Amino acid sequence: MRQADRDEVSAASGRSPADALIFSLRKSSHAWTALIDGVPEVMFGVGDINVLAGVGAPWLLGTDAVDRHYVAFLRRSVGFRDQLLRRYSTLRNFVDVRNRASIRWLRWLGFTLSDPIEYRGHEFRLFELRSD
Repeated sequence: MRQADRDEVSAASGRSPADALIFSLRKSSHAWTALIDGVPEVMFGVGDINVLAGVGAPWLLGTDAVDRHYVAFLRRSVGFRDQLLRRYSTLRNFVDVRNRASIRWLRWLGFTLSDPIEYRGHEFRLFELRSD
């Protein structure tokens, strides 16, 4: 797992990378694994926050392969964003302020980010995207 993702997982939950993946998979209504040359390099999904209101919490944890294959990653992430927005009217979660690559990616995808808030002694930003 990328160091930035490890740091974010630790700050947000205190979980190990493996435990964070297991937890995220268990809480997800949909989840995927991206393989590069047969090796799992990215896991991502969405969990239901409020089914009636159509609010989902997207998440993604990846390896350094994301940086090496960023063009393909960016192209494919748009399709998954659109797929999630057909199911959810709002996508919302938090990102560690130190995770600059993820923040750039979220902005590129069209998410808005809040001002930082403190949680467990670390700063996070709420990110959100609405389908309307």
